[in-house]
Amino acid sequence: MTRDEIFEKVREVLVDALGVDDDEVTPDARLASDLGAESIDFLDITFKLEQVFEFKISEGEMFPTNVAQDPTYVQDGKVTPKGIAELRAKLPHFDFSEFEKDPQLRRIADVFTVSAIVSFVERKLDTNVAA
Repeated sequence: MTRDEIFEKVREVLVDALGVDDDEVTPDARLASDLGAESIDFLDITFKLEQVFEFKISEGEMFPTNVAQDPTYVQDGKVTPKGIAELRAKLPHFDFSEFEKDPQLRRIADVFTVSAIVSFVERKLDTNVAA
């Protein structure tokens, strides 16, 4: 499956899950600030991706879990360098370079873009083929 084909399927998932228009779902669109996703929507998106692409997504595999509660990773409302390293290791499909410049925890949702989800699906499909 090509990246463009994956993008089209991801777009359909996001239109369905978030109630947005097709033209709003661009590669650079951020799930929360551009498309209006809330925390419950991330669960719905995960479930729909599993159905459409026929693979299982483990908890924390696509979106981080429990990072904010760990003082090793977050201090004074900022993600620490160790926290960013942990996020990069657990979530290689996301680009943390802009976030790293101002690692306010409240900005973490800006990392979750449509393109990042497409990259996640690409990696997941490649892994499933190799398995």
